[in-house]
Amino acid sequence: MTLQEIKGIGPKTEELMNRLQIYTAEDLLKYYPLGYDLYPSPTPVALISPGGKAAVRARVISDVVLRHFKRMTILTCEVSDGEGTLRLTWYNAPFLAHVLIKGKTYVFRGVVREKGGRTVMEHPEILTPEKYADLEGSLVPVYGLTKGLSSGTIAKAVRQVIETDASECADYLPDWLREELRLDDLKTSLREIHFPESAESLRKARERLVFDEFFLFILGIRILKAREEGAKSAYPMRPVWECEEVIGRLPYRLTSAQLNAWREIEAHMSGTGVMSRLLQGDVGSGKTVISFLAMIMAAANGYQSALMAPTEVLASQHYEKLMKMKEDAGIPFIKPVLLTGSTKAADQRRILAEISSGEANAVIGTHAVFQDRVAYRNLALVITDEQHRFGVRQRQSLTKKGGCPHTLVMSATPIPRTLGVIYYGDLDISVIDELPSRRLPVKSAVVDTSYMEKAMRFLSKEMAEGRQAYVICPMIEPSEELELANVREETARLKKEFRDYSVGMLHGGMPADRKNKVMEMFARGEIDLLVSTTVVEVGVDVPNAAVMLIENAERFGLAQLHQLRGRVGRGTEQSYCIFMAGDTSGGTMERLNILKESSDGFVIAEKDFALRGPGDLLGIRQSGDARFLLADVTRDSGSLKKAGETAARILREDPSMETAEYAKVREHLTAYLTKNNSDIAL
Repeated sequence: MTLQEIKGIGPKTEELMNRLQIYTAEDLLKYYPLGYDLYPSPTPVALISPGGKAAVRARVISDVVLRHFKRMTILTCEVSDGEGTLRLTWYNAPFLAHVLIKGKTYVFRGVVREKGGRTVMEHPEILTPEKYADLEGSLVPVYGLTKGLSSGTIAKAVRQVIETDASECADYLPDWLREELRLDDLKTSLREIHFPESAESLRKARERLVFDEFFLFILGIRILKAREEGAKSAYPMRPVWECEEVIGRLPYRLTSAQLNAWREIEAHMSGTGVMSRLLQGDVGSGKTVISFLAMIMAAANGYQSALMAPTEVLASQHYEKLMKMKEDAGIPFIKPVLLTGSTKAADQRRILAEISSGEANAVIGTHAVFQDRVAYRNLALVITDEQHRFGVRQRQSLTKKGGCPHTLVMSATPIPRTLGVIYYGDLDISVIDELPSRRLPVKSAVVDTSYMEKAMRFLSKEMAEGRQAYVICPMIEPSEELELANVREETARLKKEFRDYSVGMLHGGMPADRKNKVMEMFARGEIDLLVSTTVVEVGVDVPNAAVMLIENAERFGLAQLHQLRGRVGRGTEQSYCIFMAGDTSGGTMERLNILKESSDGFVIAEKDFALRGPGDLLGIRQSGDARFLLADVTRDSGSLKKAGETAARILREDPSMETAEYAKVREHLTAYLTKNNSDIAL
């Protein structure tokens, strides 16, 4: 079903949805809420307190006053519930002067603040008591938005798709299997994830959708693994002395964990079979240098290698580092080239010719390295940096160019080995579990919003000393439903705060070329302060970035916060990360303090799961892994195990899924693999 087949979606709304990567009804159904807005029972005016959102049932007791201040209109009125009075304020909403009627009772719902010695509710929603009674106690979805699009518009469209019994809601699991697994049907789960009747129905909906994400992914890689098993390497290699020389000439000593990982990779590549290996290590553990050693080994044996990075900026940085390693070690036989989407046409033609002839034997780039027009002469090694940024099995589009090359996947996602065996079922695992001694630990602080002024002074001090900083926000645009920091407003505020410095903005809704330009400017030092969403989690290495402030830190999982923290502390200067909680209730500070106590990603992930458990649902998606929309490997370990067992059972009973019992599973998996750019043919 296309978007314009949905009633109420015309070309303009479709264009706005496209900005959010929503192109079909299926995309719309999987555009899950960021969170849920709870409509509580109205609070007596005398009992409300500043600092949060509240609802009051009250009568308008004054005339509505409309004032103009600079370019802003401010509308105010007084309301009372008979026990107390409250001032209400709206900004740039002059039309409300004709909506509010003196003497009439409404339910007002908004943020309560202390201003000028009195309590004020700012920009509240206005509902009739009857309308509020319908919403009371319900969980209303809040979506990530772009300017011109509201959560209500998205919710209305989603409801239509579900209610029209669209094929996108049809279940593919056999009823008997679903009942055996104690999972809700797909249509019910989609309805409840968007419009939950209760916290319990939301939990069950998420459980089913998380299972689906794991199950389809695992089923795909198990099929691939079965086809690759027993394959003989077409690229026989031997260990080479040049790698030892490179290790000896590095300006630092490799850790024992790095050396152990390298020996495992070296042995695997020089064996008779085809290597499919995961190199797992915490942020800053030194995975990239190990991948370079593998590329040098391939080149010394007369073969080509390709390294695929998640962003153009990071690809460029990898290229520059490998070139420096080549020059420092004096190894003329390796010729690196950089190939990205923005490489100039003339340079592209030259590079493509060098790749096809074999002259270029170490190709570094983004997804451009596996496009059809890139013809390799003898591609023996494929390395992907942060595999999850490319989608499920997309790396196979590159491996097929080399017949059956060795593959090395690098990831900083902290997954316990027991879960990794299921999650990376087609890969052997090497782990780098210690940080280089030369890297200073990042000093971390956990604070609330009262620390903001002090944080601004600290940012100013660090920038005055020539260092750069990040400010991370959970949202791109402001939301009336959620009081969270957003990139647009923070950028505007910080440009005024730091007039003597360059303040840049970065978020996922920006065009790819614009994002690359901003990251390049930050990497070159042309931007002092970068205000961003979590898109900086991977993508750029800036040694001069010494401070990170993460606002509304409680809205992220600890593993993701740890990944973000890894963006600083990459240089020789002491670095700092400030985790600022906007909501300190419900054990938030205890959870965030884990980050202050530990810098080990594995420990943090496991403590986070033990403290919160899988039932903490009412917030932004916690996973830092872009492969999944809802699932988190550590948090949802039970679902991961269940999905792994189910995939194994189906492939044992019916490996080709040709029986009527599993025909819909096969059909659904085919569509899933196609959408995720896999070349696994069923």
